[in-house]
Amino acid sequence: MSLTAPFGPEPAGQSLREAWAIVLAGGEGARLRPLTRQICGDDRPKQYVPLLGRRSLLRQTLDRIELAFPPARTVVVTVRSQNHLVVRELAGSHAPHVLAQPEDRDTAAGVLFAAHWLSWRYPEATVVVFPSDHFVLEEHVFMKHVREVATFVTRHPEWLVLLGSQPGEPEVEYGWIEPGDPLGWSTAGLISRVRRFWEKPSAEQARACFVGGCLWDTLVCVARVGTFLEAGRHLLPRLYERLGGIAPFAGTDDERWAVQQAYTLMPRANFSRSIVEPCPAFLAVSKLPAVTWSDLGTPRRVLDVLRKVKIAPPWTAALELSA
Repeated sequence: MSLTAPFGPEPAGQSLREAWAIVLAGGEGARLRPLTRQICGDDRPKQYVPLLGRRSLLRQTLDRIELAFPPARTVVVTVRSQNHLVVRELAGSHAPHVLAQPEDRDTAAGVLFAAHWLSWRYPEATVVVFPSDHFVLEEHVFMKHVREVATFVTRHPEWLVLLGSQPGEPEVEYGWIEPGDPLGWSTAGLISRVRRFWEKPSAEQARACFVGGCLWDTLVCVARVGTFLEAGRHLLPRLYERLGGIAPFAGTDDERWAVQQAYTLMPRANFSRSIVEPCPAFLAVSKLPAVTWSDLGTPRRVLDVLRKVKIAPPWTAALELSA
């Protein structure tokens, strides 16, 4: 199938001054708790645990993001019950913005809360969403690609672009992206429509995806603020309306109260299942270059990464690495 007209190279000096990073850091990390409890001796969520060295996963994520986005344009979305952990983790004069949800309503609420917050202040912003619990070895290559995709979205605001990774196995705990018709080329490489998306498929479907050339969903995605809001309005109208009710109180002494009210009756919703899996027409995908990437969601994946990159944090001495 032939390409549509190529996008062409971005103009030299294309500005990303209104590009923002959103970091999702409000989860409990329950699947990894057996391991993190052994490391820390308590039940703190995995993003606050130094799994792969001296820095926590959240700190590693923020340091990686800072290669492209300054803390002043980074928003960390967490929950109020983790405030003591956030304060300790983000101490310093160059800390990012923190949005503390009254409680965890899953990833769609985290993304859309931050998108609403930005829309009240920077309505034309391009936004990159990052989970806080991933491993990336070639960080400069990864963030260069993120910047290139963000530049593409700034020029073509009609798209929400997923970042897909070359799969290494038929993993059933990841989302899978089937690229569709090519849209054209940018400095990030080929950008394609998304033909279909599976969130945590069956073993049989994961094997079919693996053989069929599909990509792992990294959960990193890029869009304009307005695109995220439109996705919420069409696919999660009740959640969208609850968050929209905060707007009249934004920036006032009553904003915290309005956020509490919005979350009181808010439904839970997963971003991948509720917004990506329906595969709306504005969904596109950009394949990452060859980087070592992993979602550190389970003890097995953590140990696989440690073996692959030959890292041996102090806590590994007390564990059986053959598990």
